[in-house]
Amino acid sequence: MGSWRDGLSNNNKSRVIVDESIEEMEPLELLMGRLVRDEDHTQLERTGFACHTDLHSKVCLTNNPTRINNTNLEFYISTNNDSQQNNFSPILIHPYARQEDKITLRDVTPLQIIFQPNKTLLPLCQFIHNVPVLIFSTGGFTGNLFHEFDETIIPLFITSYHFQTRVRFLITDHKTWWVQKYNRILSGLSRFNVVNPAEDGSVHCFNGGVIGLKFHNILSLNNTDIPGGYSMSDFRSFLRQTYNLKVNNVSELSGKKPMVMLISRQTSRRFMNEGEMVEMMKEVGFEVMTTTPQRMSNLDKFSSVVNLCSVIIGAHGAGLTNEVFLANGAVVVQVVPFGLDWPSTYFFGKPAAEMELQYLEYKIEAKESSLWDKYGENHPVIRDPESIFAQGYFASRAIYIDEQNLKINLTRFRDTMIQVKKLIEEKRGSW
Repeated sequence: MGSWRDGLSNNNKSRVIVDESIEEMEPLELLMGRLVRDEDHTQLERTGFACHTDLHSKVCLTNNPTRINNTNLEFYISTNNDSQQNNFSPILIHPYARQEDKITLRDVTPLQIIFQPNKTLLPLCQFIHNVPVLIFSTGGFTGNLFHEFDETIIPLFITSYHFQTRVRFLITDHKTWWVQKYNRILSGLSRFNVVNPAEDGSVHCFNGGVIGLKFHNILSLNNTDIPGGYSMSDFRSFLRQTYNLKVNNVSELSGKKPMVMLISRQTSRRFMNEGEMVEMMKEVGFEVMTTTPQRMSNLDKFSSVVNLCSVIIGAHGAGLTNEVFLANGAVVVQVVPFGLDWPSTYFFGKPAAEMELQYLEYKIEAKESSLWDKYGENHPVIRDPESIFAQGYFASRAIYIDEQNLKINLTRFRDTMIQVKKLIEEKRGSW
């Protein structure tokens, strides 16, 4: 411990040492090394600093002594006078997983990495930690369950899980409600309290650091990608442990009839004949509970409710992200609104398979969409959706996502529910 603390020394007599009661951890060089590959890994070994950049992510890291000035979000890396790091120019980085989303990045405060060989020019350490820091932002697209899991929670798991809780999180653009909402997940990935730079203007010093989060794919993990070895199965096991979810496989669920959770949207993509849908599903042989987005906000409680369901049904939207809490073998039925085939499949369909769930789509016909009544069958919105999507994201979103409601054909949907029933019977036997 003494060597890296010596690197922080600048005659500050008022510093406080924290994180002391921690058992021996894997060498920091090995932990950091899992976050880079090839030339980046070579650079880390040679200089103690590297950045991994791909289509989606940018993650910078160091196993050298570091300090962050919370007042101005400057991240200093101590270097030797003969270090190759002295040739590095300052780096500006937005600590967010989806770097390609330039509009969202406007809401993410950048952080500057500065390489400083002259220790007398470094800000004085006020708190010294003997673990590394991981810095990420809760700016960007928050307030939407899908984006929170896709762009922060899963990337945070990917980037931090191999530290085995021996890492401290520093969250920029800190949102208290977000930290409270995901407190169990944060506590499962780090044994230390979160640092909020907006309230803590101190200088914190660490034995190394990671800035940014690694992204694999939409609501997914790839066990061959950085850091290697972790799959969606590992993430779901972590969620079960974190939220104390009792049911691992749908075959463990008891009861005369399997429980269906129907996501009841209140605004766009609303089921216009929801009551009739519920009655039909009961006739087929299901228990049905409807749930609204307001009920989903308390994940500590709601995750357990989802875990006890055999089926979750919803129109394309953030509520379907709750599929992460289902038991293996449960069924996800996504009602695909008119014109939204691609996002429906890639946002929830393909991830469901990786979650070891059974997945069905009910694709509505044009006449089941409120757009049919509003625009008529000869309008490009109905006859040529591609021409609307060609006008750009915001033009197409305004119509197909924000303006569309659904009146389900009960005869067609009954066939889907009979298929669901057969799938569940195969997993848990007849009821």
